[in-house]
Parts: sequence; C-alpha cells; structure tokens
Amino acid sequence: MLPIDVVEPHPRRAVAGAFQSYAGTLALVAASTLVGLWIAPRWGTAPVDMLFLPAVLAAAALWGIGPGLVAGIAAALSYNFFFTEPVHTFRMNRVADVVTVVILLIVALVTSRLASAMRSQARLAAARGERNATIAGFAGRLLSCSGEKEIALSACVELRRLLQCNALLVSGLPSPQIVAAVPDGNRLTPSDVAAAALCIESAMPAGRGTSRMQPAEWVFHPVGSAESVLAAVGLARDDGMPPVSDEQLPLVGNLLDQLALALERTRLDDQARNFAALRERDRLRSALLSSIGQDLRPPIEAIAGAARDLRRSGSSDKALVSAIGSESARLDRYLSNLLELEPAADQRPIRADHVTIDLFQRAVFKNDKDVHLTPKEYTVLAELAKHPGRVLTHEHLLRTAWGPAQEGQTEYLRVAIRSIRQKLEREPGRPRLIVNEPGVGYRLIPG
Repeated sequence: MLPIDVVEPHPRRAVAGAFQSYAGTLALVAASTLVGLWIAPRWGTAPVDMLFLPAVLAAAALWGIGPGLVAGIAAALSYNFFFTEPVHTFRMNRVADVVTVVILLIVALVTSRLASAMRSQARLAAARGERNATIAGFAGRLLSCSGEKEIALSACVELRRLLQCNALLVSGLPSPQIVAAVPDGNRLTPSDVAAAALCIESAMPAGRGTSRMQPAEWVFHPVGSAESVLAAVGLARDDGMPPVSDEQLPLVGNLLDQLALALERTRLDDQARNFAALRERDRLRSALLSSIGQDLRPPIEAIAGAARDLRRSGSSDKALVSAIGSESARLDRYLSNLLELEPAADQRPIRADHVTIDLFQRAVFKNDKDVHLTPKEYTVLAELAKHPGRVLTHEHLLRTAWGPAQEGQTEYLRVAIRSIRQKLEREPGRPRLIVNEPGVGYRLIPG
C-alpha cells in the first residue's frame, strides 16, 4: 500500500478548551460576587442570591455539566463567605442561607444535565446534517460521471478523502480485478483477491479485521442491491488500524448504496445503448433481407419458369433442364429460409381488415375469435401474410405448401383459397382479404 498523510488532532487543543471553560466559569461567579458586594450595602443581601443564578445557568448552558457544577459550588461558597452571617466565614446560622446554597447546587446540576442533553441533540443533528450533506455531495459527484471506470475512480477519491485511508474498487468473479485505486499503484495479494471474491459472493464484509479472511491486508465491503452484488470496495490503512470505525459504518453504508445506484445506472444505460444498437442492426438486416428477396426472387422464378417451359417442349436435354429446375427450386427455398430469419421482435401480428394473423403463435383471429385452419390452409395464409401487399405466384404458393412436385396443381391452391375465404372473409363472394391476380397468383391486402 502507498503511504498517505493522516492529520491527527493535537491533544493540547482539548486541554486549552477545558481550561477556557473553567476559567470563564470562575470569571462569571467572580463578576456576580462583585455586583453583589456593590448591592449588599445599599439594599441588603436578599436580592444577592439571584445574581448567582445567571452565572450558574450560563456556565452550565455554555460549557456543560463539569463547569456548571463548578459554577454552582463556587457560587454557593462565594455567597456563604461574603453575604451570610457571620460574614467572611463558611459558617451559616440561618436555615434560609442553607436553602439558598442547596438551591444553587440543584440549579447547577439540573441545568447542566439539560444543557448537556440539548448539546448532545444538537451535535447529533449536526452530525446527521453533515452526513446527509456528505452523502448528497458524494451522490452528486457520482452523478456527473459517465462510465463505470470514472464512477469507480471518483468513489475511491471521495472515500480516501472522507476516511483518510487507501481505497479501491474491484469487480468480477471468480478472480476480482481492480477497476480503480487511490492512490494509484495499490495491488492485491492472493489473500486479498480471495477476500474480495468472498465478499462479492456472500454480500458480506470480508478481509482484515473480520472473521471471514484474517490474512488479507484489506477489508472489503459489498456494493450492490438486495438482488445482486455489483462490486466490492476495499479499504486499508498503512498503520494496520481499522479503516472504518463503528461510528462511521452507517455513513460508509450510505455511501456504498449511492455507489451501487450509480453503477447500476451506468450498466442500465449501457444495456439500453446496446439494445438500441441491436434493434438498429436488426432493422438494417430486415431491410437488407427484404431487398434481397425483392431483387433475387423474380430472376429465380423466371429461371424456374423457363425450365418448366423447356421441359414441356421436350426439345432440350431433359437432364440439363431437370438440373436447372432443381437448382432454381433449391435457390428459392434457401431464399425463403433466409427471409424467415428476420427477428421476431420486428414481426408483430399482421392485421388485415377484421382478421389478425399471428405468425409466431400460429394463430388466426376473426373479430378477436380464434379461427381453425387446416395445416395447408394455414401455410398458404402464412406465406401470404409474410409478404403483405405482394403478389405471390401460384407456383410459389404450391411449392411452399405442397412441395416442388405439386407446382402445377393449381386446383389444390384454389380449393385452399376458397376454404380460407369461407372462414375469414365477410363476404366470400366478394373477397377483400385475399384477392386474385388472374393468371399470376394471389395477394393479401393488409388493413
């Protein structure tokens, strides 16, 4: 670990503060005594005891229970020595004087305790405010970071500044790697790596000072939500002392929660960007596949049609014509398979008038009611739905539903189309869903 500068509070400051509080207490009592000595010859000693109450109250409120008690005792002794009979002695002959001294002591004690409680609450409120301000500042700095590396580095810088210790962030399993470290150059021993892995796996602190991995030099705290641990923060001091005291644990926990939120936000942003890029890639691929289908299918169909004409004429080599026909059919099948590679996310149910065709659920609905189609009928309708608005030839539909050997059996196709119209059209005699292109094929009219 690299050395860091730690600023220790000077012990003389505490001694000087205590001396000032007790000196101020005695000064208040002395001032009250002087005022009493000026009043007593003129108006008697009756009002003098009230002069000491402000001094006692002020000492207790300003400096706490110790100076408050000293003020009460000093006020009682001063009142007894200067203002009770016999004067200039600590003897008291009147019960009223004894009661006055006792009241001064009780006032000092009660006021000191009340003031001490108020100061404790004020310190607690100030500490909470300071902690909230620290958390808010920490979260604000993380919010200004854009990537995981930048967030990790900013978090380590802030943890080092707040805790006065070395800090690093690690992530990944089974062998966690350092994402950022402050000061730069800190390295992990095999025991530290094992402690970090244990921390990430168990979502519990591990390392030096814990019962989970004593040989490690660092203590690791998990960073994550209740569902998963995203990373671990390692803390260590050069003097071997615990980097986080018990009083600092709540603050560190809140800071690590803010760090987890920042890391989760960054990862969600990365996922959103990747998803957008994936959708754009799929859109381009779909456009490319559609363009390929539109550009290549007509030539392939023309070649297949020419091969059929040559076969009917009988004037050409039958083996060659058969090979041409087979290869064109294979190319058409490959092209059809290629067009079916479009991502399912881009293929929403197709609506045509009052009919909905869901190719991925293999379901057809008419007015939101399920319609049963035979396998051949569904194959013909699905092929038309894959190319809405385009004319598909009789041969193409026959080849898709019945196979290449039945390309000339147009009667099969007419029967299937007639049955589909009977089940889906509002008026089967006047079809609006599947229309005929005479001598060519059929077209699905999208709604």
